[in-house]
Amino acid sequence: MKIHLKRINDAVHFEATNEAGNTLSIDGSPKVGGQNLGFRPMESLIAGLAGCSSIDICSILSKQRQVVENFEVDVQAERDPDHVPSLFTDIHLHVKLTGDLDPNKVERAVNLSLEKYCSVARILEKTAKITWSHEIIH
Repeated sequence: MKIHLKRINDAVHFEATNEAGNTLSIDGSPKVGGQNLGFRPMESLIAGLAGCSSIDICSILSKQRQVVENFEVDVQAERDPDHVPSLFTDIHLHVKLTGDLDPNKVERAVNLSLEKYCSVARILEKTAKITWSHEIIH
């Protein structure tokens, strides 16, 4: 896996490009010279957690022949403001699915992802308590 990062402006706005040519805009907060032109690095980490777990959950549900019509995740994360570096301490994911889904299969898929398969969760759980919930919207 390779990522190329280049500076976009005279401040702290960067563009990361992966091997497939996809890009992610990264910027700092205004208090460190940023202009809110992209994800902050810690936001991108949480987005990675949501993406990683979502891929797992959708894949598991597909194998269980569950048809997901819509899928969303809301993430709430707290960092320790009194330490440098300011690591995540608590992260909560709320998974919202739409479709005619078996609640037991959904719960199993979410649990398997966040307890076993999601690599990003495995990394973040070293410093943060990760919790999750889900709801099926009919």
